[in-house]
Amino acid sequence: MTPLERSIRGWLDHLRVEKGASRNTLAAYTRDLSRYAEFLASRGITSAEAIGEQQVSEFLAQLRTGDEEHQPLAASSAARTLVAVRGFHKFLALEGDTSTDAAAGVAPPSPGRRLPKAIAVDEVERLLAAASVGDTAISLRDRALLEILYGVGARVSEATGLDLDDVDLDSDSVRVIGKGDKERVLPLGRYAKEAVTAYLVRGRPALAINGKGTPALFLNQRGSRLSRQSVWAVLQTCAERAGLKAHLSPHTLRHSFATHLLEGGADVRVVQELLGHASVTTTQIYTMVTVQRLREVFASSHPRAR
Repeated sequence: MTPLERSIRGWLDHLRVEKGASRNTLAAYTRDLSRYAEFLASRGITSAEAIGEQQVSEFLAQLRTGDEEHQPLAASSAARTLVAVRGFHKFLALEGDTSTDAAAGVAPPSPGRRLPKAIAVDEVERLLAAASVGDTAISLRDRALLEILYGVGARVSEATGLDLDDVDLDSDSVRVIGKGDKERVLPLGRYAKEAVTAYLVRGRPALAINGKGTPALFLNQRGSRLSRQSVWAVLQTCAERAGLKAHLSPHTLRHSFATHLLEGGADVRVVQELLGHASVTTTQIYTMVTVQRLREVFASSHPRAR
């Protein structure tokens, strides 16, 4: 192991032990810094002390242009990778392992501001109905899963991370653990509560028989915790069954949750709390969606719009 690789491992250990970084965050940073270390090694650099701002800038440029082994990254993906690199160098400088912060002066690329994709309320209803085919353990699970994703705006990792104790049907609430291990207690609507109740009574016990007593709320056919990849597969199957042609992801339901709340008159600060956004600025991008919708309705409905 090179000195640089040891430094990278030291920072990742710091994030895990001292900062309580999530497993997903650590996995992403590990991938990003492995690519960074490979880039530096190709230039004969194997220690952090030998890295300067020029090398960090060249790495960012390669992220955007790609190379023989990697496709070019979009501005947003390159910026995310640079977050890991900048965090690593800031840590080294603060710890006194390097005399300067080599990445401090390297600015991330500015991604174009994209509106979140959301589907209409009637499309959500079609999707949820498509998950309710039959009364099998799997269909009951899928309906409850999609109701959680849309009904409380949960991230896919938050939904798959739910345990039985996180659901309180008496108080109509569900507790999720979000980014940075931050806890939120979210209201459980009537439809979501009914779907989760039906799954717990008639669906989960049949799946749990095949497992080893995991506390996970959502189980696969082997009785183990449902994976994020399986959630994607469930969503795609239900979308095809519902005849929805647009590409859907679990995050689409989260976007739709936020958009429909704002369209219904919810305050942006309330939506921020429900989504678990650290800054209201992140949530405000959804207000652009509702304004765009207003313009579309105006353009198609008002006699003097055209």
